[in-house]
Amino acid sequence: MDSMEQRREQIVDLVNQNGNISFAQLKEKVPQISEMTLRTDLKALDEAKRIVRVHGGAKSVDVVIGTDDMLSRRLVRNIEAKQLITQKALELIRKDTTIYLDSGSTTTMLASNMPDQPNLIYTNSLTCAAELSKLTKPSVHILGGTLNQYSMSICGIHSIQNVAGINFDQAFMGVTSYCEPAGFLCGVDDETVLKQAVMKQAEQKIMLMDSSKVGVKNTYTICKLRDVDFVISDGALPKKFLEECEKYGIEVL
Repeated sequence: MDSMEQRREQIVDLVNQNGNISFAQLKEKVPQISEMTLRTDLKALDEAKRIVRVHGGAKSVDVVIGTDDMLSRRLVRNIEAKQLITQKALELIRKDTTIYLDSGSTTTMLASNMPDQPNLIYTNSLTCAAELSKLTKPSVHILGGTLNQYSMSICGIHSIQNVAGINFDQAFMGVTSYCEPAGFLCGVDDETVLKQAVMKQAEQKIMLMDSSKVGVKNTYTICKLRDVDFVISDGALPKKFLEECEKYGIEVL
């Protein structure tokens, strides 16, 4: 490995360790690198999708995409838990209703198993839309906005405006993590605002979350536990979390 590759590996490691790091913090940790070289390295690493450049610094890909990391990786992780969550979620779906499917690997699996029945389905996920395109009876709508190439999802002001006038019977939502006292969390501000806008319009707010996400901190709060109606998980949620759900009358499946 040459010196440039070693230097860039060091930068990626620092970004991943911190999740979110400023340019000044990076410069302090790698004082041997000039500011110009560091900026060049950050640009190259961003183009290679190894980190994500943001104003004033960089973020780990694991943090930026809004659920946990690149969708291609998540699709092959915790498959058994996702299958269990999907089967439980399918039991809640009724025909002739308006449904929102959030972006993420679990909602993509749910979309791939959706019954071919009359439903009005909205999604910001390109992978969900691709799975739903195999069905003939639902009417499927994709929100407009800006593409997040890591999660293959759409977000931004246009997406938020799209959902403002739609009344969802059910919203199946993905989360990056859950941690008290912050609540359900996300790693991207735009996606957080979109999730909040969808949930405001939803009669039933259904969170899809495997137990590994409990107790993990992240940047932005989507909502508090008391704001949701269902939590669908893999049967291994911590006792304290279950007690809190019972306190607020939230059904856990």
